[in-house]
Amino acid sequence: MTELHAHGAATGTGDRSRPRAVLPALCTTQITSWGIVFYAFPVLNPAIIADTGWPSGATTGAFSLALLISAFAGIRVGRIIDHRGPRTVMTAGSALGVVSLLIVAAAPNLPVFFAGWLLAGFAMAATFYQPAFAALTRWWAPDHVRALTIVTLAGGLASTLFAPITAALADHMSWRATYGVLALVLAAVTIPTHALALNAPWPQALQSPRHLSIGADQVARSRPFWTLAAALTLSAFTVSAAVIALVPLILERGYTTTEAAWALGLGGAGQTLGRTLYATLARRTGATTRATALIALGGLTTAALALVPGPYTVLVALSIAAGMVRGNLTLLQATAVTDRWGTTHYGRLSGLLGAPTTAAAALAPFAGAALAASLGGYPTMFLVLVGISAIAAGLALASHHRA
Repeated sequence: MTELHAHGAATGTGDRSRPRAVLPALCTTQITSWGIVFYAFPVLNPAIIADTGWPSGATTGAFSLALLISAFAGIRVGRIIDHRGPRTVMTAGSALGVVSLLIVAAAPNLPVFFAGWLLAGFAMAATFYQPAFAALTRWWAPDHVRALTIVTLAGGLASTLFAPITAALADHMSWRATYGVLALVLAAVTIPTHALALNAPWPQALQSPRHLSIGADQVARSRPFWTLAAALTLSAFTVSAAVIALVPLILERGYTTTEAAWALGLGGAGQTLGRTLYATLARRTGATTRATALIALGGLTTAALALVPGPYTVLVALSIAAGMVRGNLTLLQATAVTDRWGTTHYGRLSGLLGAPTTAAAALAPFAGAALAASLGGYPTMFLVLVGISAIAAGLALASHHRA
């Protein structure tokens, strides 16, 4: 693992500046950005389809387009943050998010609806976890794992807070008016917060002497980097497909929609719980061992869900366990670059790692449903995901890097 100086990133004086406002600000904006730009859509999509008559595949496809755009735009966003810091890009991303949602709300037809979500994809790249992780990694190193854990714990509350708020608004107004109100909330909370709280000086990245001669291009072309990227991409595919398919899997077992929804929701609680354990795991394991073990554990929980038909309490327990692994995998990706290659090029390298993983996560729900249909059911599809997880774990083990 990367060895870091005791006082964090160098600032030229050996003194580490950790602006106090940054962490609570990013917690607030992550909850709001994820809650409004991401989690409002699955709540409002049925109303969008009912009101407009647009096919569900088309509306969901527009949302998936946003995720794909965010995956590849994140590479450029990361490079900008490496050199200039997060303030400008995250403030502009918040403003773009507001504009995109207003376009979605006013869209008279599908092409305009798609255009709104295309812009939302750029906003996601500039405001979601990846730029927040880049900011905290630079300002908080070497104690960045704690800061990353806190902000992901906050981000995990986004659906808990905004899904019911969105549903309550939609009970009293149209989906268009609901998106309009949410856009105003997004503007009021995130634009001034990013502009005012992220104005601290952007420090030089801390590097151990053995990493000083390693450039971003050299790392990005290396076999360990792309082996790790492949492992994380396959893992992201299996995790996303399993989460979306959990409800239909439980329904196939003869349980009610309410029971399936509770199992999924408690899995989300497990995700939050799992994130509280990551710092301890990071202190006690090496980067390669940790990545291999977590991906393998994801495969084991997926296998258990495929093979255990009940009782219901056991399925809930397995969903919670799977959620705990997912929570750790989020932080695994957030720390993958610093664990191996230091912090200097964190934004760019994490963007390169994040592009294929986000794309895989965006495509997984459609691919998973297609697999389930062709294989005759969700239990068999889950077993295919187990095989993919095994390949991902093997790639993670092969990604071992000696700095």
